[in-house]
Amino acid sequence: MFGKLTSAAFKQDFIEHMAGLSMLLALLAIVALITYTKRWKWLWVEWLTSLDHKRIGIMYIAFSALMLFKGLIDAVMMRVQQAFAVGDSMGYLTGSHFQQIFTAHGATMIFFVGMGVIFGLINLVLPIQIGARDVAFPFLNNISFWLFTSGGLFILASLVIGKYAGTGWVSYPPLSGIKYNPGTGVDYWLWSVQISGAGSLLSGINFMVTIFKMRCPGMSLMKMPIFVWGSLATMVLVIFAFPILTANVAMLSSDRLLGTHFFTSDYGGNPMMYINLIWAWGHPEVYILILPAFGIFSEVVPVFSQKRLFGYASMVWAIVAITFLSFIVWLHHFFTMGAGANVNSFFGIMTMIIAVPTGVKVFNWLFTMFRGRIVLTTPMYWFLAFIGTFTVGGIAGVLMSIPAIDFQVHNSLFLIAHFHSVIIGGVVFGFFCGYSYWFPKFTGFKLNEPLGKCAFWFWFIGFLTAFIPLYILGLMGATRRLNHYAESTGWQPLFLVAGLGALLILIGVGFQVLQLVVSIKQRNQNRDTTGDPWNGRTLEWSIPSPAPFYNFAATPEVHERDPFWAAKQATIKEKPRYEEIHLPSNTGLGFYFGALSFLFGFGVIWFMWWLVIATAIGMVACLIIRLAQNTPEYTLKASEVEKIETEIRNRYV
Repeated sequence: MFGKLTSAAFKQDFIEHMAGLSMLLALLAIVALITYTKRWKWLWVEWLTSLDHKRIGIMYIAFSALMLFKGLIDAVMMRVQQAFAVGDSMGYLTGSHFQQIFTAHGATMIFFVGMGVIFGLINLVLPIQIGARDVAFPFLNNISFWLFTSGGLFILASLVIGKYAGTGWVSYPPLSGIKYNPGTGVDYWLWSVQISGAGSLLSGINFMVTIFKMRCPGMSLMKMPIFVWGSLATMVLVIFAFPILTANVAMLSSDRLLGTHFFTSDYGGNPMMYINLIWAWGHPEVYILILPAFGIFSEVVPVFSQKRLFGYASMVWAIVAITFLSFIVWLHHFFTMGAGANVNSFFGIMTMIIAVPTGVKVFNWLFTMFRGRIVLTTPMYWFLAFIGTFTVGGIAGVLMSIPAIDFQVHNSLFLIAHFHSVIIGGVVFGFFCGYSYWFPKFTGFKLNEPLGKCAFWFWFIGFLTAFIPLYILGLMGATRRLNHYAESTGWQPLFLVAGLGALLILIGVGFQVLQLVVSIKQRNQNRDTTGDPWNGRTLEWSIPSPAPFYNFAATPEVHERDPFWAAKQATIKEKPRYEEIHLPSNTGLGFYFGALSFLFGFGVIWFMWWLVIATAIGMVACLIIRLAQNTPEYTLKASEVEKIETEIRNRYV
């Protein structure tokens, strides 16, 4: 009945037991708190079953914040190990445990932090920026979130039951094959990626249809905000890249479960095919993460420079160019495989060219700031930090696009430093920029500025302290996945500095938690009574804060690129004409579907075939029930909309 799941799966080392115990205690504390405050019904009705894109966006960000905390703990554990595992000292982690943490850190940060915060912000902002009341397929949006969450839970489950993969976050065969990894660690990785990847693909289709079909009257493609353009390019990449990942992971699963030989050297299989396919998805994935962040900066810089965005058309074409080029550079991830000079030269040149449209965007942001009246709030701090760190990371990337140099620094900590400069400097700082910028719109109050700036400085200084030593170590020959090294290398002082940087970042996270708590306590002092706390330019600032559940009382009509800014300059204000609004009804089917998908994957991992069959039937049943429902939406009458709008206006008079 339990397949391969025996008591041996629960035998962990002391650190893993403590991690599992702390997770269990945290879960019990949350359950006790909800029970004590009698919030179960509220949690179910208002959040878990909601199809409102704003609430789904907040749930994405909340789950990603949890995974970010876990990923940061992983990073600190690795840095502490590397700081002290020198010479005769083997550190406090076994080699196997270190490799598991290394893999879990990469998978967590890419699949469940980077993707999560991006989809969270897109859910929150995009429909409102295009003047829509929801996404094109609200139920699909709900299912996408629960599939994403189910995938993340496999990483947390591996802390208690069994082990996680120790193969690195891209799990190259033959190391990830059944011959060299017969345990369940690789299977946990496979199913976490497969299920969350399905959710991402569904989101990609949903948001692309939303952008093309649900823009308000007058909003042509060249009047869309740049954040929407960045999101559109991201969805194109998701739709073309994620099926490659799905097929690749399915073939590796087949090799492990069914004994096929897609990626083994027997019977004509080829592990290099896996590496080609994983990077045919993997390099566009970098731009899936970074293009929405570029969009965030393009929204923030004009507002806090109090100027129109410089070079809108060139920004759009730069996004289009990056989207195309991102698909033809993947081979630079393995120049050393021996593809030959001509192939390496082609991919090296393509990689260099992609820096051109990226540079166009950087110069456009700087020209937007030029002679602007710059307001240095927290979002601008994150933007300015991004410019420095991302530029350094970008230059390092161009350096490695030269095959001869890549041969020297391949698989070294130089590469790790470059990658983190781009991802942390671009994606993470971009998210923090957007988080502090749009926070008032969805909560009704601003974040505490002094604590936000404290968090920024710890993050920024911590980042420099953690990753500049890695550039140097990489040039000295230190490789990635290194859990022990000889004293004669002289690397320990630099590893100690890098470890200090990781601790500073952790303190920065502590300040962010404190900022959120203090801001909630002081919400009445920092209340946004205008709906437009930053003197914004786009449609989201034209509605009250927090945004009503129907977004717009009357469908807006757009005539300018910065429609709200133009409306504020107009002398004649039009009186809104209220109309009936149709909104999707709540449903628990998406939650059930996500829970069943988790159990489905768990059953496959542990060979519990009865569970696999039962949950597969359950998922099909959920979809049939949803399709059979006649009235999955409700209507809000015009008189009710007017009443709610009047109450909102009177609240702040």
